[in-house]
Amino acid sequence: MTEVAVQGVTVIAALMAIALIVRDPEFFTPLQQILGGACWLVVQLRWIPGLWWLAMFLGWVLRLGLGVGEIAIDQWRAIDAETARDPGDAGTTSLTVLMVLVTVAASLTLQEYLGGHDTYERLFPADGSYYWELRGFAWWSGWRVLGYVLVPMLVLACLPGQRIRDYHVSLRGFFRHLWIYALLFGLVLPAVLLASRTRLFRETYPFYRMANRSYADLVMWEALYAVQFLALEFFFRGFLLQGLRRALGANAIFVMLVPYCMIHFGKPLPETLGALGAGLILGTLAMRTRSIWGGVLIHVGVATTMDVLALRGCPPFGGSPCH
Repeated sequence: MTEVAVQGVTVIAALMAIALIVRDPEFFTPLQQILGGACWLVVQLRWIPGLWWLAMFLGWVLRLGLGVGEIAIDQWRAIDAETARDPGDAGTTSLTVLMVLVTVAASLTLQEYLGGHDTYERLFPADGSYYWELRGFAWWSGWRVLGYVLVPMLVLACLPGQRIRDYHVSLRGFFRHLWIYALLFGLVLPAVLLASRTRLFRETYPFYRMANRSYADLVMWEALYAVQFLALEFFFRGFLLQGLRRALGANAIFVMLVPYCMIHFGKPLPETLGALGAGLILGTLAMRTRSIWGGVLIHVGVATTMDVLALRGCPPFGGSPCH
């Protein structure tokens, strides 16, 4: 009970601090030195048994606070400045906003009730075939492609004045800003390495517990995993952000954070909390670069690294499935 209370208070305090900084950037200036000292104190928490995740989360929050006044807010203002809007766009009903948000709600509902393993197992009971479990992940990945890519593209094709190529699918912004994503991956990697030492991590990853059965199993699983990340990035950082851009500007990022956080429910708490920071950063970068491909690269790179690290705790290739 105490641990749950600490987690709840930590999350609420962090959100209140971020809200104050975003509301009044000048409020942040005198706190920079205090936050710098707090970072040092947070690092010490990692030596307390059971609190490594709290140190990691608070460290990310404090680092976000240290940079938000100089980087994030400036980027959000730049997004607003470069967003082409007619004077009548503000405060008026928008068919595009309506269709985008209805599509988001419908797609997420499809994923929850039809695109999961429970539906696959009900429709295709276990038959003892060699790839029955892997086909379940193909079902899961296929529904992501359908709900996150094909349905939104169909909606865009029917909306007047909307072009799919405007929805952050260009590679131009990706190559020019590749160094930023490489830096982000380097910043995330230590946290992944630290988490990989925990029992919860080894019990969760890889999702496909037979990935160590053969190299073919591993390659096919990682391909399915990568495809669903591509679909996810198009949906959240392309379709949702660009669809809301004219009406909301940079505020579209904060709207996107809500469903993006919710799809992580059921995963370990630190990962779900981390999705808030990751969504904020990747959403900002997608709107500034007008490209989703950096987010795809980060997601696939981190996920593959996590699976490879998790396989170290599994029996050797060709042995029994991961425990």
